[in-house]
Amino acid sequence: MSNQKQLNLGVNKDRLTSLTFTEPVKVGSAELDQLITDIAIDAENRRSSGSEARPYYAIDLIRRTRLGALRLPVELGGGGASIRELFYVIIRLAEADPDIAHSLRSHFSNVDELLRNPASEQRDTWLQRIADGAIIGNAFTELSSKNVGHLAFETTLSPEGEGYRLNGTKYFSTGTMYADWVLVTASTLDGIPVSVIIPTDREGVIIKDDWDGIGQRLTGSGTTHLNNVFVNKGEVAVIRDDRTPFNSYLQLYLHAVISGILRNVVADASALVHKRTRTFSFAAADTASADPQLQQVVGELSSSAFASEAIVLAAVDALDIAVNSAVDGVIDYDLSHDASLRAAQAKVIVDDLALQASTLLFEVGGASATRKSANLDRHWRNIRTIASHNPTVYKARAIGNYVVNGTKLPLKQIYF
Repeated sequence: MSNQKQLNLGVNKDRLTSLTFTEPVKVGSAELDQLITDIAIDAENRRSSGSEARPYYAIDLIRRTRLGALRLPVELGGGGASIRELFYVIIRLAEADPDIAHSLRSHFSNVDELLRNPASEQRDTWLQRIADGAIIGNAFTELSSKNVGHLAFETTLSPEGEGYRLNGTKYFSTGTMYADWVLVTASTLDGIPVSVIIPTDREGVIIKDDWDGIGQRLTGSGTTHLNNVFVNKGEVAVIRDDRTPFNSYLQLYLHAVISGILRNVVADASALVHKRTRTFSFAAADTASADPQLQQVVGELSSSAFASEAIVLAAVDALDIAVNSAVDGVIDYDLSHDASLRAAQAKVIVDDLALQASTLLFEVGGASATRKSANLDRHWRNIRTIASHNPTVYKARAIGNYVVNGTKLPLKQIYF
């Protein structure tokens, strides 16, 4: 096997046997609450160990509980969640472990694309795989001179015999090292953009765990090499450029993850206050928990977390309306633009709000909160890494141009 993913799951088998699920988890269920709690405990245990152990246990739980089928209708073996319900779950999942939530970004995006596709044998096969717990990763981004978002790829799909050969290198393949399948974008020799979904363990697929970012370090966002990979004809689809004029889903997903991180910032701030056994000479109270100024800081952090979540979910409502407008998989142009506008507006505010909050956290902890062992800097690093997807200045300018001149936002904004 040429696949270089880590295959040792490192899963606590005794713990897994206590969790049995006969059907996919659903929004509002005790099973979903238990799943998120277990993922949070696992993340805390890995942090406490001082290592950067990969979250294979959590990924295995997600397969077993079939969380990836949350958006599928119940009659198709899924959880029957709306887009708003899904994003609320993503916020909670990011609160438990932002790496896990981020790793599933491409999977859930692909699920929604499949749900909008016209009925076909290929679509039915994929929906069944997802219902059974399969996770789909991505191999989209290339380091080339081509502008991000354009459907032109240096990765090539060439005909050979009864199928094709796939060759190229993809970067920032978030979640792919944990996935069962990977969606790869490529160009045919005629320049037609196509996508293929192939198993991650197919010969010639090499997934390297070489992501070295300052944050979101365990998202598996490494490099995917495609070395003469054989592709069956039934695994190829031509990318339709007219289905989603403006793509707000993937952008909003990132800000749902940020909103979950802010929930964790609030929890850590409260814990810091309660752990303090002494206070400062200028303090307004004898104990930290009674200090009105520390209470104010925590209140500001809590308000920031609430505002971020409210903004994201308001933008998600516009996305939900746009997706539900789809006819034969094509989303209404104006509704799609409105969803993209709301997603851009959310980014401009949430990025700044979250980065400020992750710094303000240290105001309740004193110098001891800056210890490397406390690991509180992870919130800023994670938020900064996520916010760096698609610089805010471009979004703010595009919004201003629309408000002032009526110029629509750029078409087909693709974020991987």
